[in-house]
Amino acid sequence: MLQFTRRPLAIAGVVVLAGSLAACGHNRPAPAPQYSGGYSSGYQTAPAYPSNPAGTEYGRVSNIEVVQGRSQGQTSGAGAVLGAVVGGVLGNQVGKGSGRAAATAVGVLGGAVAGNAIEGRNNQEYVQGYRLSVQLDQGGYRVYDVSSPGDLRIGDRVRLYNGQISRL
Repeated sequence: MLQFTRRPLAIAGVVVLAGSLAACGHNRPAPAPQYSGGYSSGYQTAPAYPSNPAGTEYGRVSNIEVVQGRSQGQTSGAGAVLGAVVGGVLGNQVGKGSGRAAATAVGVLGGAVAGNAIEGRNNQEYVQGYRLSVQLDQGGYRVYDVSSPGDLRIGDRVRLYNGQISRL
């Protein structure tokens, strides 16, 4: 009779442990990819003959290239829970007595970690951005990584001020 009460307790323990592990995962959304530089898609047109305030540079767009990368995948905790259940079931098939309980616990933990890693890897996204190279009138280059070049094209005259690009 004692043997029939251990199995439901072990299963209940596995479910509680899996739920606890899932609660440990973060549920906040991943931050949007950030690009250095500061071109915003709604730039304003600068005056035709601007004065030269301190920190303002002028130049010409010399190159625009596509840049691709991967963002870290989000996990919801479902992969960890599913992995913990599968690991617990597989671990429960090993050994007898206290060895079985230990194998079940190890299976739950290993399955949760593996399930979370698999979910994160399957949820990776590819992000695309653009790298704008600006040849400065005073000599030298500035390079900005932006999410969209807007309507800027190679050869356009631009003003650079405080990390922002404005077409002249």
